[in-house]
Amino acid sequence: MSSSLQNETLMVADDYMKFCIGISSTPPSESAKAMRCLAKEVESSQGPTLRALVQTFLIACGADPWTGLRSVMLELVGDGRLNWGRVISLFAFTGMLASELCSRGEDVSCSRRLAEMMVDFLNGEKQEWLIQNGGWGGFTNFVHTARPADQDSSMRKALYAAAGVGIAGITFLLVR
Repeated sequence: MSSSLQNETLMVADDYMKFCIGISSTPPSESAKAMRCLAKEVESSQGPTLRALVQTFLIACGADPWTGLRSVMLELVGDGRLNWGRVISLFAFTGMLASELCSRGEDVSCSRRLAEMMVDFLNGEKQEWLIQNGGWGGFTNFVHTARPADQDSSMRKALYAAAGVGIAGITFLLVR
């Protein structure tokens, strides 16, 4: 496993989890800054659905959300079609989960544990996809080249559609 890709994945994931629980600082990289922006946009557009999914997820998982999160990650890409929209959906869902866990009394270290789980998943079975898509530099390039200033761009609509498919996958997992 490429240690630089693993380190960058941890940096982006850890930054976003901390950002979601209110520990804010300057984003450590362009990819972390872009993830903050896009995942929060998904949260804004899909907020009620995501909040309901997090609540359902926590009820279904009981005292062990950690094992359940791995299943959600696998379901999110169950059809084998990982894309940046689904990665962003994963970040948005996991960020809301971190926030909810902290509001329920979990120590803030839960955000780091969630970030590490995302690293294990993305740099484990999805490492090849990350490499083929340029890693986090590829994510940043994707965001900057495919995202015009127009807030109603076709890229944004496509991204939200991909995020919606990811959210639908999470929903499917939770209701079966």
